[in-house]
Amino acid sequence: MKDRLLFEQRKNSIKDMIYDPEYIPLKLKEMAYLMNVPQKDRNELKEVMDALVAEGSVELTSRGKYVKPEKRNLTGTFTSNQKGFGFVTVEGEEEDIFIPAAYVNGALHKDVVRVKVTKKGSQGKRAEGMITKILERGCKKLVGTFQKSKEFGFVIPDDPHYDKDIFVSRKKMNGARDNDKVIVSLTGFGGEGKKPEGTITEILGQIDDPSTDVSSIVKAYDIEEKFPKSVLREAGSISQEVEKKLIGTRSDFRNLLTVTIDGEDARDLDDAISLEKKDGMYYLGVHIADVSHYVKEGSPLDKEALARGTSVYLTDRVIPMLPRELSNGICSLNAGVDRLALSCMMTFGPDGNVTDHVITESVIHVDERMSYTGVNAILNGEKHPEGCREEIRNLCFLMREAAVVLKEKRRKRGAIDFDFPESKIIVDETGFPVEIHPYERNVATDIIEDFMLLANETVAEDYFWQEIPFIYRTHEAPDADKIKKLDTFIRNFGYYMKTGKENFHPKEIQKLLFSLEGEPEEPLISRLALRSMKQAKYTTLNVGHFGLSTQYYTHFTSPIRRYPDLQIHRIIKENIHGKLSRKRLSHYEEILPSVAQRSSVMERRAQDAEREVEKLKKVEYMQQFIGESFSGVISGVTSWGFFVELENTVEGLVPINSLLDDFYIFDEETYKLIGEHSGRIFTLGQRVDIVVESADKMERTIDFVLREFSEEEFSEDEFMINDWMEDEEVEELLHLYEKKSVDQI
Repeated sequence: MKDRLLFEQRKNSIKDMIYDPEYIPLKLKEMAYLMNVPQKDRNELKEVMDALVAEGSVELTSRGKYVKPEKRNLTGTFTSNQKGFGFVTVEGEEEDIFIPAAYVNGALHKDVVRVKVTKKGSQGKRAEGMITKILERGCKKLVGTFQKSKEFGFVIPDDPHYDKDIFVSRKKMNGARDNDKVIVSLTGFGGEGKKPEGTITEILGQIDDPSTDVSSIVKAYDIEEKFPKSVLREAGSISQEVEKKLIGTRSDFRNLLTVTIDGEDARDLDDAISLEKKDGMYYLGVHIADVSHYVKEGSPLDKEALARGTSVYLTDRVIPMLPRELSNGICSLNAGVDRLALSCMMTFGPDGNVTDHVITESVIHVDERMSYTGVNAILNGEKHPEGCREEIRNLCFLMREAAVVLKEKRRKRGAIDFDFPESKIIVDETGFPVEIHPYERNVATDIIEDFMLLANETVAEDYFWQEIPFIYRTHEAPDADKIKKLDTFIRNFGYYMKTGKENFHPKEIQKLLFSLEGEPEEPLISRLALRSMKQAKYTTLNVGHFGLSTQYYTHFTSPIRRYPDLQIHRIIKENIHGKLSRKRLSHYEEILPSVAQRSSVMERRAQDAEREVEKLKKVEYMQQFIGESFSGVISGVTSWGFFVELENTVEGLVPINSLLDDFYIFDEETYKLIGEHSGRIFTLGQRVDIVVESADKMERTIDFVLREFSEEEFSEDEFMINDWMEDEEVEELLHLYEKKSVDQI
């Protein structure tokens, strides 16, 4: 650690010298002489200079002299587009830099690059630039489909960001067959007129196997499914019963009526609820599995959990953060057995304000394992096996009552609730999707959400005021420019927000969403409002949570599946036992920033993988319906067509070139496609009948065509010849249609 600090100090010292206005550019040898660096230490100086050059803080000229980089030279990550151009994301810069295809200069997707700005951004346009140097290759292995010939083969990458096939020589095929899904390690990155080259390192299976597709995505995101042997050994050594000697050292809440409420198929139950009401006050217990009792800091289990950061939930599998002996076993708050917990016991009144709370180590005994479906049925007065006991039924109604109080408190302070329909995808034993429908949120899911939010806020506020190093879940206020753009856009639909104040309040977004309910433009404007927000993340600095309109928030309630929760449990327990010495506080101050950053990165990776699998399964599902008709609602309009969302949440594009009755123009102010001659309009919320035209697994896209223009409905006899068309134009259109050249129409 000391060596690393010394290295950073040297870097900063040399950087300050080079940035000094009086500095004259020097070569390495000249710099060593000036700084009195002995010959034996020259290599160390070279390492420092290389590090400064690599991070872009210093530039090395063609004559070998070190200089301060030009202001318009930046370092960032390249995002490639299939059409050859791309964007460079620079940390700290609000807008990405556009890189035309001619100036990509050999960079591939995810490469860390040096970029020179060639044109400043203005009037809503991005800045443009050229890549001057590739500092680090972002991807050294890819997942793709192997195409074999006699003497060589190619891997076509699954990720559409990679627009070049990977050449594989015969010696490096390693048994891969035609149409195998494979992992290819890059041995060469190509260049002018030359393809990248690689070696097949793993064969995942045949392309038409549904489970292979998901495995391909898992591998593409570098998500490890199997646990190392050392981790499994440690997990296997942990007793699956609570040690009796521990019970007397903890708060004993086994006499409280306690339930868990989760989905029917959930196995990792990490939160339980107890609730009583006396003299108008609610006494809520949120009991969270005490995972940190079993996962010790620095152990193989802990290191693996930090590396994973989070559990990943895919349609046909769960990739847990912790082995199943813990996640489904001793750490899961299963009914009918004693379990160790960390409990947040809160008292609040009819206004929802917490008047008292205690955070304590505990032992609990869950009375009933309940489901969202079961609780919802009980609250609707329906018979359900989970509601056999009167005390359980009464608890359900009391929970609903308390949750309404908490929800109203959040509403008054301006918390934002984005309620987008989620998809529930059911797959068979092979991984093939057999049913897709909207995920049904109900009052039971809201109850648990309300209670977990309160516990997270209470814990965060407690530890903020104790001034103890901690990890917070933060959500910064959106950039003023993005809010202004959103406000300008919604005014076209007759909506307004107060944006003139210095600090934009989340209540303005809340009011906008409320006024949109049931309106045709609700899906589009809600999505645009969400995109104007910044992404929530984990930080050690408490900057508040804009979306929830609270100054204090953390993640405390899911230590089985999220590492930040596990990390703060350790801090809380050490604090409870008075073990947060100066040394331990310094320890946490040192490690928490990297833990927070790692957790944020792993969370985004998991979300991206989950989203990619969902898109894939929707495409797979719709392939069986090609040529069939559905009714849907226009959910988005663009210059290249409009999107239609079906009742099952599947969304597809109706390309503009498939609208055969007119030439359509996109009105970007009102998000409408308008027929130039007929005046026909396609707009948000409009119900249309479509036919499924294609579902491409490789591209993860679904295309629709309006039923009136489908092959079954649209024939030469029915072709409507409009007054605005000349005879020769009609003949040309008919000719193209007969050849099915829809792209040219």
